[in-house]
Amino acid sequence: MPKTIEFRHRAREVSRVEAFSDVVFGFAISLLVVSLEAPKNYEEMIRVLHGFLPFAICFLLFIGIWFEHHRFYKRYAMHDMPTTMLNTVLLFVVLFYVYPLKFMAILMVNGRREDIPPGGDTMLFTVYGMGFAAVFWLFAAMYARAYRKRDELDLNEVERIDTRESIWDNLFMGSFGIISLLIAQFAPRWAGPVYFLICIPKTLVPWIFGRKRRRHEERLIAAAA
Repeated sequence: MPKTIEFRHRAREVSRVEAFSDVVFGFAISLLVVSLEAPKNYEEMIRVLHGFLPFAICFLLFIGIWFEHHRFYKRYAMHDMPTTMLNTVLLFVVLFYVYPLKFMAILMVNGRREDIPPGGDTMLFTVYGMGFAAVFWLFAAMYARAYRKRDELDLNEVERIDTRESIWDNLFMGSFGIISLLIAQFAPRWAGPVYFLICIPKTLVPWIFGRKRRRHEERLIAAAA
């Protein structure tokens, strides 16, 4: 639904935490580069081109995580110790999972499974699912922290609804990592396709909270009038 009342930004300048986080995200993306050297012959050039699609997939995923991180600090500008610790763990997970994510993207695009030993699929989806859940549940914890401090942050009713929406959105996102992890123990071939079901909560959560937001927007506009 179109938003009549926008979420107020409480950040006025880039903090040291945000600057450091941007450096970490930039370093993580640099690790995704297909090759650090320019191709010297035709074969190397073809190899670089084959790595374009996996790189694009990983790049988009990291940009999505960075954008969520940027939006959180833009909205709340929280630099208390619990939030900083959650952010630190998030950056650690992002850096650690650069290569597992890149490997999974290459595997998905190229489909070369002959190099994976028996039981390797289960291990790969277990590792990836744990990282996927960790990233989004850490975001959910950061938004939950902001909601607990809603009075100190002077969040209006619309902003509180947006905050709860972000909490539930990230909780559902992270849960798919655990679902994939569990499926991988019994049927690894379905552990990857299950992520396509993310479209269900990505549709329902904004729709449910969008209706609530519209009602409160009308009340706030009527009160202001």
